[in-house]
Order: sequence, then C-alpha cells, then structure tokens
Amino acid sequence: MPAHYIMDKKDFDYNLPKESIAQEPASERTGSKLMVLHICNKKIEHRSFRDLSEYLNAGDALVFNNTKVIPARIRGTKKDGQKIEILLVREISRNAWDVLVRPRKKVSEGDVIYFQGKLTGRIRELNPVRSIVEFDSKDDLINILDEIGEMPLPPYIKRPYSVSDKSRYQTVYAEKEGAIAAPTAGLHFSNEFMRSLSAKGVETLPLTLHIGLGSFIPVREEDVTRHKMGAEHFTIPEDIYANILNRRKEGRRIVAVGTSTVRALETAFSIPGFKGGNAIAGIFIYPGFNFRVVDSMVTNFHMPMSTPLLLTCAFGGRELILKAYREAVEKGYRFLSYGDSMAIFS
Repeated sequence: MPAHYIMDKKDFDYNLPKESIAQEPASERTGSKLMVLHICNKKIEHRSFRDLSEYLNAGDALVFNNTKVIPARIRGTKKDGQKIEILLVREISRNAWDVLVRPRKKVSEGDVIYFQGKLTGRIRELNPVRSIVEFDSKDDLINILDEIGEMPLPPYIKRPYSVSDKSRYQTVYAEKEGAIAAPTAGLHFSNEFMRSLSAKGVETLPLTLHIGLGSFIPVREEDVTRHKMGAEHFTIPEDIYANILNRRKEGRRIVAVGTSTVRALETAFSIPGFKGGNAIAGIFIYPGFNFRVVDSMVTNFHMPMSTPLLLTCAFGGRELILKAYREAVEKGYRFLSYGDSMAIFS
C-alpha cells in the first residue's frame, strides 16, 4: 500500500452549464425541486421540496445552522473616483476588519476609501488575498451595515443586487449574526413548513456555524487530500448537544440541514470530552471520512471540485452523487445558492 493515497480533484468534476446556475430564488421558499437519494439501494427520486416531510418521521432530529448573514459587501470610492468593493470577512478589533478588496490592483496601503454616510476606511495592510481596513466610525461598523451594506451574493450570480436579496439570501430561522454566506440548504424552509414538521413530531435543533471563507476556498491541490480547510467557529448549546447524543443512543435519526451543520456536528463528536459550547471546525471531509453523528442530510447542488461537493460525495458516495448531478443537469434542476435541493438518506 502506498504511503500516501492520492485523490485526484478531477474525479469530482462535472459539466455545469451556465444556464443551470440559478440567478434568482424560487418564487416561494418551499417551491424548489427536491432530488431524493437513497444510499442503500442507489435509488433517485424527483420530488418537490414540500415533499421532504414525507421522508421525516416523529422522533427524527432536524439540525440546522441558525447563523445570520451580515450585509458584508460595501461599495465606496477613492479620492480619484476609482470604485472599490470591500467584502468584510472578520472583525479583528473594534472597527478593524479582515477584508477582501476588489479591484486589489487599484489600491495601496494607506489609501482612504469613502463610503455612504460619511464613513471612511483606511487600508492598513494590503496582502495577496486578504487585507485589513480600519473604519472611522463612532458606532461599531456592524451596527450600520444594514444601512450601507449589501448581502454578499456569490460571484456566479451575475445580475445586479436586488433589495429582495436582503430577505431571500437569509434563512427564516437566522438568529446569530456573523456569516458572510448563507447556509443555503436552509433557504428552502419557510416558517409554516418548520411548524408542520414540529407538529409531525420532528424536533428542530439549532446550532451556529458562522460561514466564512473556509467553505469557499478553492481546492487548488491536484491531490485533494492535501487541501487545507479553513477553520470556522461554531457553537452548539450544551442542552442541544446532550439532546443529539441521547438521540444517537436511542437509535433515532439525525438529519443535518447543510454541509456547515454536518461539519459542526462531526467536528464536535471528534473532540474528546466535548459537551457543548464553542469550538472550531477545521476538519476537511472528503470520501473515506467516517461519519459518526449524521444519518441523513439536506443540501443544495454544489460547484464542481468544491469542498461542499467533496463532503457530499463522502456522505453519499462519489459515483451516486455525480450520477445524480448529471441527471439533475439533464432534468433542468437549478444549481448552487439559489438553486434546488437534495436530500440524502442512508
């Protein structure tokens, strides 16, 4: 056996036509298509998202990520009129933020950028990928983002930003501010649908993982096992974690909504003595991973060769997932953040 098993990232590639990438959300949250995969017999079903309740039973735990996306994209200009776009990634001290700057070639360290409402920001450090900007504000920047910021839609959404994105690029159960991307598997759930699941006896359990760049850093290594997954902070309340552990002992199903929820749960279970609280999800889940908590998952359709796709392949099996993706393209499913949904059952 070789000392190191190589897993070629091209094995997780597939043809994604541009027209398959959803540019708008469905007219109703629960109005998307749902592809249902059964790992045990490799069966693929084509349903509506509203039909998900048919596959869930009383006693199941539906675990979801209640992170809240901040309006992290702000637009400004330099003194010379050059337009600059800033994506806020993480606050490192009061009003000093780790950011992405576009176009990076048009700025230098020390440059001042002027934003809406007389807000200014000075580029303290300019680095190849992420930089640091200090904002001149009497209030915490986070408190004025609703006025000056936009929801950070992914770059593959090519249309202009819409006011409706403020609500639609946010789950109905979003509560804890801190994400720069939505946990998109949860965008399909409406308040009414959540209530109907509870009435059926499905318990809905929240955790928080603030989605950052870690989930979206491209896999640049040809051997995917050498990819370094960015760390993301998560919180699982002690009572929620105890509930999940008890359900595992009772043999009840744990259904994770989204890859971020899967990462948080599987990381938590791998930490010796973890009983709930704050931790860091740094594990990279790819085929060969031993899932110890999650029985089933609800997810969206992901980019080729991306870490969320690798996690999905780890859970459902590469051949079944890529077969399902090819079928989804053929049948006109809508892909990525505003796209359709997939449920995978063991």
